[in-house]
Amino acid sequence: MDRTIVAVLLGNAFGTVFMALHASQGPRLGLPQMIQSRAQFGYRGVILPLFLALFTYLIFAVVDTVIISQGLQHIFGWNPVLVGVVIAVVAVLLAVYGYDWLHRAFRVLFWASLPLWLVLTVGVVTGNAGGTPAPHSTFGWVPFLIVFAVAASNNLSYAPVVSDYSRYLPRSTPFWKVIGSVYVGAFVSLSWLAAIGAWLAAHLGATDALVSVRDAGNHIASGFGTVLIIVAVIALVATMGEMAYSGQLVVLTALDSIRPIKPTVTKRVVTASIFAAVWAVLGLAVFHDITTTVNDGLVLSLYVLAPWTVVNLYDYFFLRHGKYAITELENRHGIYGVWGWRGIAAYLIGFAASIPFWDLSFYVSPVAKATGGLDISFIVELLVSGLIYAVTTRTLDLSTNQAAVAASEQRLASLGLVEAAPGRP
Repeated sequence: MDRTIVAVLLGNAFGTVFMALHASQGPRLGLPQMIQSRAQFGYRGVILPLFLALFTYLIFAVVDTVIISQGLQHIFGWNPVLVGVVIAVVAVLLAVYGYDWLHRAFRVLFWASLPLWLVLTVGVVTGNAGGTPAPHSTFGWVPFLIVFAVAASNNLSYAPVVSDYSRYLPRSTPFWKVIGSVYVGAFVSLSWLAAIGAWLAAHLGATDALVSVRDAGNHIASGFGTVLIIVAVIALVATMGEMAYSGQLVVLTALDSIRPIKPTVTKRVVTASIFAAVWAVLGLAVFHDITTTVNDGLVLSLYVLAPWTVVNLYDYFFLRHGKYAITELENRHGIYGVWGWRGIAAYLIGFAASIPFWDLSFYVSPVAKATGGLDISFIVELLVSGLIYAVTTRTLDLSTNQAAVAASEQRLASLGLVEAAPGRP
């Protein structure tokens, strides 16, 4: 178990770096992350990372649906289909009411959850949460790296989402304050809960997250575990609302990249509802094994996001140094072009280079078979995509970008948007 926790901590520390760096873009640009990606992929080329981000949101919503519906069926005997439909409807409502409602929900749930998880942690440490001694296991690099990758993917998968929320901070918010706040909060919370999960797996043989948390909590005090899993389910539903909110932003941005549209409440409701219907069907009718669904889901999200994140971060920090013509990102005939061939090529080549290293329940690559399950796909993607983008952008003339940035800033200042909330509708 100790080795598992070490792998979780290292993987989490690695993946959270990317999440925090993307968060720092929000206050500076005031834009959803995927709109900013037009600078690397082009006005229409951004549809590629948009689709992949949507795929990631879908994966997480499906995983949450499986965890909640099956967990509540095992604990209370509730109909999983009815549960899946209800949580999808609630998630859509949160998404439609938007940013402020999501923040309120997470703020309340944080303070409601914190003392409960603290009590469970104390129970685990003091031996009052039950369980049996963990079976002896030998160290192996392959399982260690698998856990590392799964842990890294969890927070990295929030990279396309995080600036959707940090963009409402004032532009003057210090760079390191944003990065530090996001990194510490995301790293500590995930590491803490993942460590509890490792204990539950080792000492209770847990295969169902909600059932094992209920059992451990009820061993501490009668009914305590039941209360804890109810609050945990509500928090997961709020997270699904976050996925629906960012998902509908992605879909509407993709549609706007093809043909200009005006985002309306009706479009948001329809988009979020269709998205929720898809994840509900997949979570209730297609995927059934919790462990396999979670592992495959997290690893797949890492596969599809690693090439995008290295291209985006290289462009932001090393190529343009955070200076973008915000008004040009909304101009299909602007300086960033319709199709950003450099970003698209870097993504596709890096992604293709990783396929021979994949290790999933439904596809085991030749390299993974030969090495007993070793999966270094995301490392290959980061190196290949990053190198290709760095090389191909060496010939990029940034003088046009500099002039456009100055004109954009003047335009935003004339509209009174620069200091208040740049890019905010």
